[in-house]
Amino acid sequence: MSRNAVEETDWAAFDAFVDALPRLYPRVHAELERERHGDRGHALLYRWRGRDAAGAPTVLMAHYDVVPATEEGWDHPPFAAELTGRGDDRLLWARGTLDDKGAAVAILEAVEALLADGVVPAHDVYLSFGNDEETFGSGARGIVEVLRSRGVRPALVLDEGGAVIEGVFPGIRKPIAVVGVSEKGITTVRLTVEQHGGHASTPPRTTATVRLARAITRLNARPFPARLTETNLLMVETLGAHATGPLRAVFTRARRLQPLLRWVFTRLGDETRAIVRTTTAVTQLHGSLAANALPETAEAVVNVRIAVGSTVAETLQHLRRAIHDPHVRIEAVDANEPSPVSPTSGPQWTRVASAISAVHPDAIATPYIMLGASDGRHFTAISDAVYRFTPFEMSAEERGTLHARNERIGVATWLRGIRFYEEMLRGA
Repeated sequence: MSRNAVEETDWAAFDAFVDALPRLYPRVHAELERERHGDRGHALLYRWRGRDAAGAPTVLMAHYDVVPATEEGWDHPPFAAELTGRGDDRLLWARGTLDDKGAAVAILEAVEALLADGVVPAHDVYLSFGNDEETFGSGARGIVEVLRSRGVRPALVLDEGGAVIEGVFPGIRKPIAVVGVSEKGITTVRLTVEQHGGHASTPPRTTATVRLARAITRLNARPFPARLTETNLLMVETLGAHATGPLRAVFTRARRLQPLLRWVFTRLGDETRAIVRTTTAVTQLHGSLAANALPETAEAVVNVRIAVGSTVAETLQHLRRAIHDPHVRIEAVDANEPSPVSPTSGPQWTRVASAISAVHPDAIATPYIMLGASDGRHFTAISDAVYRFTPFEMSAEERGTLHARNERIGVATWLRGIRFYEEMLRGA
């Protein structure tokens, strides 16, 4: 969704969702405190009081807004929530099943079930449900400011992120539970060329669009250097212990073979390449308003995902050197630095890893750097342990439906996600 599209949001659908929750989850709304934040009150914050209110709380997060979808190309209407199949093969088709309503309602299902069992957490638990993660993230930011003003500093925060996956890393036959301990910075960069326009019948040798196109090709020809962060190395070492074949020798010697590993990661595929470097993607182009008029302004929008260990300033310096044209204006819009790295050992990491093991005993839990952006990054202002993990198994095909057609989730997968949250909450 573009920033302009937020003006076209169907807020009645948000109101209907918020109003339906008390009916669907009566115990949650009878025993937890609910607050509504944000301009329209769509950002939701629940407090489940624990036995020891003085202890540091846990925050479970999700967002319930989704990217747009039309029925074109979908096997089932994107907002009908249709069920297909039987038994363990049942599928739920709908926009948001994976990103991220599926997690939001799984959290509520877990709390509702635990309340029915008479469970009271040792410490307070907060449920934070953002309403605009796909556009501004202002709902989550507002909730963070509310908690900060009250002196709340969570011991652990868990948001969407990695999942239980297979087939991404060669030589690894077991499922992998990738838990984000940080996430890349995200910055929108605008490239602008301004020059005299005129009639297209008498073009200059270098039009604004030609200069812009040259800048884009130069940028594409000079990718950012590949780097292996400490988290990258720990992930490779963790997985290497379970690898088979010739790559086991490489993975288990990650620190001594970093140049070789960087080379391997940049060639295995798009996902592994993005793990080890800052990436750029030109997503929007604008030129003349008429087919027969030379553009006076040509613009390109570049989506930049900044690797952990780098900065916005370093990124912009690389862009200027790569483009090497003073007539191309380069400016950062909505710049966000990479997030701090959360602990990969200790009690908070162990809580997450233990909950994964209880539901997915064969899975290898490993830290990783999240490639996308989440509302969780805002919570690093008030917590040192912010993790990004969506407790669902996702095949490569299913991951490909995120922000795309035919998004769906297996019912059995979703039920295991509820169990994961129950395990997390029993340890709160």
